[in-house]
Amino acid sequence: MNITIRQVSINDLDEVTRVEATCFPNAEAATRESFEQRIKTFPESFFIAELNGKIIGFINGCITNETVIYDELYKDASLHIPNGDYQTIFGIDVMPDYRNQGIAAQLMNYMIKFSSNSGRKGVILTCKDRLIHYYEKFGYVNKGISKSVHGGAQWYDMILKF
Repeated sequence: MNITIRQVSINDLDEVTRVEATCFPNAEAATRESFEQRIKTFPESFFIAELNGKIIGFINGCITNETVIYDELYKDASLHIPNGDYQTIFGIDVMPDYRNQGIAAQLMNYMIKFSSNSGRKGVILTCKDRLIHYYEKFGYVNKGISKSVHGGAQWYDMILKF
């Protein structure tokens, strides 16, 4: 599939919010206000996947010096450390009609390459048990059950060191 990956802009806010609401349960989905804060604070690490000018997915996350994601990072974009060591991934969203076609992998590979080229030490994320194997394919290592209680789910800390 011939998608375009580009940096987010504030003009994408409504569509990004709609995609998130489609892809995640209410308890886990970021709000419009949260996305607005993220787009204004760290657009350089927020990438959109488009097909024929239509947003079909995205990947985003702030930068931190921590090696695991903690819940406050999701809520407070001011915790972003522009020259920090680790790129976080808050989420990879792909609209249901476009799943299982390699789009999430393209977004992940784009973020990994961007992070490596930016001089980061690695990329961190949290995921549910059923996705550990998926992220291990990219080289992530499972660090065990996360302290995160985001959305009331059980998460696992994953790290990819460069």
